[in-house]
Amino acid sequence: MPLNFRTFKDSILAWLRLTDLPVVKVYPGYGDQDELLVYGHVLRLGPTPRKKYTDALLINMFSLIRLFIVRPKANALVRLEWNGEIHETRTAKDGFFKLEWKPVNTVTAGWGSVRVSYIADDGSHSVIAYSEGSIFIPHASRYSFISDIDDTFLISHSTNLRKRLFILFTKNPQSRKPFDGVVKHYQLLAKAGATHDLPNPFFYVSSSEWNLFDYIKEFCRKNELPEGVFLLNQMKQFKNLLKTGQGKHAEKYVRIVRILKAFPHHKYVLLGDDSQQDPEIYASIVRDFPGKVFAVYLRRILQKNESATRRLIEQIETSGVHCSYFIHTAEAIAHSQKIGLIVF
Repeated sequence: MPLNFRTFKDSILAWLRLTDLPVVKVYPGYGDQDELLVYGHVLRLGPTPRKKYTDALLINMFSLIRLFIVRPKANALVRLEWNGEIHETRTAKDGFFKLEWKPVNTVTAGWGSVRVSYIADDGSHSVIAYSEGSIFIPHASRYSFISDIDDTFLISHSTNLRKRLFILFTKNPQSRKPFDGVVKHYQLLAKAGATHDLPNPFFYVSSSEWNLFDYIKEFCRKNELPEGVFLLNQMKQFKNLLKTGQGKHAEKYVRIVRILKAFPHHKYVLLGDDSQQDPEIYASIVRDFPGKVFAVYLRRILQKNESATRRLIEQIETSGVHCSYFIHTAEAIAHSQKIGLIVF
């Protein structure tokens, strides 16, 4: 490529805050002594990290659009380095990779670091790009918490595409709002039967795409929600931007099952809302994994879904699982206190 064209292209990409240099994105992994998992993407075009936030409408709109201007790198050779071990895999067609292995060395509870590299496939095994990530090994814990995101703690208007896109396009992760009281509830749950230094694990499972990972993580950081592992939906490209959040909700069931199987000795608390399929998915989890779920929390969002949701709640409660179907978070906090989940 001629130098002047390369310079011009670099200037345009820099102005758009995009890069066509290979990028490795690593999402928080999890596991225990039996199995560890780390997920990520390799991209050959993608957005650069956002550094400043503003209320300017056009800037927020384009910042959201940039998250979907991605080109995945298929069949890339990926190498993970962790705790003296090396593991390799290749990316799928959409640039996604999953590294899953049984650790040779003893694992230590808490958050640890991993390094994931995109390796040249020419025999030299030189590093083309790399990124540092984290992996979470829960402490011995009485409870684990699995929470939906949109309309569970983040006001999103998921069932109304126009409202959902409006808030996505006009707000940024620092100006988006959580429901009143939800941060306090989650912080209390993180301490349930635990200590300040050893909080309970949180898993955030959503139908939102991996494109929004940095966006959601920044929202959680800004609002001081418990640190946790994110399990999101397949990355979308720009042509599918208007379908954001419209993934197959049934895949959430599979992700939740994966967590339950990873930590079979934990008791689980499921948190969601009635705007989409959380009630059906959580009822299925309670039915298929008897004795594993301690409580279910469902935020009431849509009045038209109330009757169907209450029928599912009856099924859940018949299984001996505590359940709270609430409008205001204060109701959920009172319920958590009533069943001994949190203590003031």
